[in-house]
Amino acid sequence: MGGTDAKDILGLPKTPLSLTQEKKSRPQKESHRKPDGISREVYALTGGVAPLMPSIDVTHLKRPPPHDEKVAWQWLPVKSSARKDDLQLYHWVRVVNDVPPTGDYSFAKYNKSVDVLKYTDDEYENHLTDPVWTKEETDQLFELCERFDLRFTVIADRFPLSRTVEELKDRYYSVTRALLRARAQSPAELANHPLIKEPYDMTRDRERKRALSMVLSQSRHQEKKDAEILAEAKRITEMRLAARNSILIILSIKRLVFLDVQRAAEPDVPANENIGSVSPSSNSQLPATAVAPSTLTMADYASTLASLRMLHVYLRTYGLEQMVQAASSAVGLRTIKRVEQTLQDLGVNLKPKVPTKTVCDEHLELRKEILTLLNLQKQLQYKESEGSSHREGTYAAMPDTPKDRVFASEPFSFGAERPIKKEPKRKGPGRRSDTPSPAHKRPRKLKASDL
Repeated sequence: MGGTDAKDILGLPKTPLSLTQEKKSRPQKESHRKPDGISREVYALTGGVAPLMPSIDVTHLKRPPPHDEKVAWQWLPVKSSARKDDLQLYHWVRVVNDVPPTGDYSFAKYNKSVDVLKYTDDEYENHLTDPVWTKEETDQLFELCERFDLRFTVIADRFPLSRTVEELKDRYYSVTRALLRARAQSPAELANHPLIKEPYDMTRDRERKRALSMVLSQSRHQEKKDAEILAEAKRITEMRLAARNSILIILSIKRLVFLDVQRAAEPDVPANENIGSVSPSSNSQLPATAVAPSTLTMADYASTLASLRMLHVYLRTYGLEQMVQAASSAVGLRTIKRVEQTLQDLGVNLKPKVPTKTVCDEHLELRKEILTLLNLQKQLQYKESEGSSHREGTYAAMPDTPKDRVFASEPFSFGAERPIKKEPKRKGPGRRSDTPSPAHKRPRKLKASDL
């Protein structure tokens, strides 16, 4: 069904479409001509896009020679300033219009020679004498050094006497160094000369060659083993360095902690002396909470102080909180609450309003004293309960002791009461029971032996 039939069914007018609704014709693509010097495949891949790098004009690559020039290659002799003999050499030369090129050989500039110092007989007698070397041997050495440009391997092969390469080097450099010093006007002129600044060392050169020979003659297994040994040696060195640093840090921390602990020591010597008067057997049975807090919190106190020293800059309230936590680390939550309750009863703020260094030190000292007081109360209560139990056992062994009498200590302040359990009375040895036998007790059965 065409578009006209659809319009008839829908009742639309059969008017032609406006020019705006007509399908616009596509613009024809401009045809780009492939430039010369580029293959068809490369141009198809690039699509005519300009290259990222600037390219050379194709006309400059293949420039035809001018029509008036006649170029030819000829086999002609060459003159080189690098050669001192009369040897005549030939090579191919580009000749234009039958005019051969003139001048020195183009490769003569690469001929470099070493300037070997010359010495006179007087200089040799005054500065260059050596008991191991004669003047004739030294002359031959310098002649060969100038001839072969200090190629000491070739010089050692051409030297008439049996001398090693290291010996030849040592003799040449020692003579050259002595000549430079003898001819210099002042030592400052030779301060930066390489032969004076870094003199030749024959022993070091031999060790270098020996080590190089050992390295070149190693197998893969030996190379792997050497690498493992070097890695292990590096690890041990790092461990020793870290251990040394840690020991130095620990020693410095211990020194600082010792000074601070001496300054902030607790004044509880009389209490400790009273506690120490108790027998050792009873001290061994003291609970863990009865120990002085300074002995339990010394490690935490030292670590906290060391961490604060490492911060360098910190709020004094933060340091006070850390020190309070370190001082209370060995006690329970109930004891900490009792310390805070005691501070409130005394009218002291839990955190100082003006946290100066003196106020913080006094606040921390007050907390330590309260904690020491609570521990002493616990020790006292424990001793009283131990004494009451001992007295109970003594009265139970006496006949006139009332059965219902119980010795208990008076309750102490700060909620330090400990409930005392009433132990059952034990009968003394040889005592008879006063309890009468019940009347409804069944009679014993008769046996055959009773008849």
